[in-house]
Amino acid sequence: MRCVILLLALFSTTARAGDAKPLDPADYPPGVQEALRYANEECDSQGGGAVSFAPDTVRKVDLTGDGRDDYIVDFRDTKCGERTTTYCGTGGCVLNILVALPDGSVRPVFDGYVRSYEILAPPMKRGAARVVRFDLHGSYCGGFGAQACSKEKAITASPFAFRQP
Repeated sequence: MRCVILLLALFSTTARAGDAKPLDPADYPPGVQEALRYANEECDSQGGGAVSFAPDTVRKVDLTGDGRDDYIVDFRDTKCGERTTTYCGTGGCVLNILVALPDGSVRPVFDGYVRSYEILAPPMKRGAARVVRFDLHGSYCGGFGAQACSKEKAITASPFAFRQP
């Protein structure tokens, strides 16, 4: 009986994972589509192949606190043909953050390499910007590649970049 329950649980988990809808750039605003086009251009420049996006490549979340969905485009699981390293390097993987503007368009505010990121808990003040913690290449903190380097940034409509000291 335990084997039957285990097999049913495994089957239902596998079925849910297989149900993930593939990413369709047409589902997103033109600014996000442009960020996704980067993947095709970069893949072509490296010898081509079919670009495949993970279902969670684009994440919608209100980062600025204005009630509109903003977008995080994370290329960590994007493939160029069979290559999984086209969009990643020692500094992490390409990450874009685009914020929604009142007119319905989106503005890119960040485009860089990050090892990982975490959206911190929502602020207590209603309408306040969310803070994101970025794990970066050690050189952004005055060290070298393998050293830990974290920086936090409140996301607004103003573009930002991390600079090496």
